[in-house]
Amino acid sequence: MTHKKFVRFSLVLLVFLFCVTSPGFLYAQRQRKITINLASSLPRNSPWGRTLDRIAAEWSRTTNGEVDLHILHQYPGSEGDYLMKLRQDKIQAAIFTSIALNSVAPEVMALSIPFLIRNNEELDVVLQEVRPVLNSRIEEEGYINMVLVKAGWVKIFSRSPIYTPQDLKRLKVGTNPDEQELMDAFRTMGFQMVRVNLTDVAQRLNSGMIDAIYQSPISVSAFQLYRVAKHMSTVNLAPFMGGVLMSKRAWARIPSQYQGPLLEIVRRAGTEIENSFQQGEEDAIANMRQNGVSINQASPQQEQEWYQEINRHIPDLVNRNVFHRGMYERIQAILQNYRGRQP
Repeated sequence: MTHKKFVRFSLVLLVFLFCVTSPGFLYAQRQRKITINLASSLPRNSPWGRTLDRIAAEWSRTTNGEVDLHILHQYPGSEGDYLMKLRQDKIQAAIFTSIALNSVAPEVMALSIPFLIRNNEELDVVLQEVRPVLNSRIEEEGYINMVLVKAGWVKIFSRSPIYTPQDLKRLKVGTNPDEQELMDAFRTMGFQMVRVNLTDVAQRLNSGMIDAIYQSPISVSAFQLYRVAKHMSTVNLAPFMGGVLMSKRAWARIPSQYQGPLLEIVRRAGTEIENSFQQGEEDAIANMRQNGVSINQASPQQEQEWYQEINRHIPDLVNRNVFHRGMYERIQAILQNYRGRQP
C-alpha cells in the first residue's frame, strides 16, 4: 500500500470509529430497541403466563432483539385500569376478557348472549365469519386485536340441582358487578340477581345470601367454590373469551417487516392456549366430580326450555341495547344456516 493510500485509509477508519463511538450513534442504536410492556393478571406459571413468556422469546429471536416484549405477570388493577393505561401508553398491550373487550367494541358481547351459541362447533363457525369484523371494529377504536381465543364455557353452579330455567328462578344468583350485560339479560328473564365480587362469592354461598353462580369450571375449581355449590348444570350458558389488545400507537413503532411474523407468532400460540383451556376445563370438571360435585345432565327437552327462555327475551334485550343488534342478527343468521345443515 502506498503512503497516500495508507493515509486515506487511516482517515476513513478514524471517521468510522468516531461515528460509531459518538453519543449520537450509540443513542440511535439504543433507540432501535422497542419495548412493549404487556400486562396480564395471570401468574407466570399459568398456561397463559408460560405461553406469553415463550411468545416474548420468539419475538426477540424473530426481530434480532429489536423488539423486547416485556411480560408484566400478575399486573395490578382491573381490566378497566389496563385500558386506561393503554391509552396513556403506560403499558402497550394487555390480556382482556369479553367484558373489557365489550367496552372497546360492543359487538364482542353478542358472542356471550346466554344460550345463543351452544357448543364449540357452533362457536368455531361463528368466529370464522365474525372475527374479521370484530378485528376491524377494535382497530377503529385505536387497538390491534392480536388474538381472540376460546377460554371455555360459563356454567351454572348451585347449592341445589338445576335442570330447567324454573329451577334457577327459585334461587338467588350471584353475579359479578362488571358483567352488567349478563346481569341485565338474566334479570329480564326473571332471575333473582345479586351483585357479588369474586372474592366474596365463597362467603356469600356459605351464608346463604346467594344460592348459585355462573362461572367457568376452571375458576370454580381454582377457588374451590364447588365445596358449597355442589351442583353443575351441563347446559353451556355462554362462551368465555379472552384476547390480547395492543395500542395502534405501539404497533406502529414496530418495523413493518416484523409485524406479520410477530402477529403470526401470537395467533399460533393462541391455538395452543385454546387447547390448554379445553383440557383445563375437562380436568377441572373431573376434579370436582371426584370431590362430590353432582353433574346435572339436562335432557334435550330441558335444554330447549333454556333456549326458548332466552329467545322470548332477546328482542327486548336488543331493543334496550344490552346487546349489539347488528352483531346479534349476524350471529343468528350464521347459526340458523349452520343448524339447518346438521342431520
